[in-house]
Amino acid sequence: MVKKKVFEILSQVFDPEIPVVNIVELGIIKEVICENNSIEIKISPTYSGCPAMNIIEDDIKFQLQKNGFENIVVTKVFSNWTTELLSNETKEKLKSYGIAPPNRINAIEINNEKKIFCPKCNSSKTNLKSKYGSTACKSFYYCENCLEMFEYFKET
Repeated sequence: MVKKKVFEILSQVFDPEIPVVNIVELGIIKEVICENNSIEIKISPTYSGCPAMNIIEDDIKFQLQKNGFENIVVTKVFSNWTTELLSNETKEKLKSYGIAPPNRINAIEINNEKKIFCPKCNSSKTNLKSKYGSTACKSFYYCENCLEMFEYFKET
């Protein structure tokens, strides 16, 4: 029962770089351990060195304390996070926010070049502009159809 409540609270913690997706949906919660009046939350970054992890850790502690929990430990583990953990609903949230979601359906190969569909107009007339976007887990693309830049959440 306590673990269920903790997961409900964790679903109120949003990724600071993608504020439409919470950390449960993002799949970075690896384990919740409730023992002897303490809670340990194990989290894993989407990419090693993710600058948001410290903010997420603080947000987790804040939300749990706000809801009456004490003795909270957040442990960073470096497991193999993968974009396969994202549900179709989460990918749709990314797309609605303007980030091309990671999936093979969202990309096609033309002349050995990966083309990502624009999240704004669904065109495949896109070009990679930078391997790295605002964070290491995203890259920048340009859409020749709607003339907009957009980020693509890289597959892992």
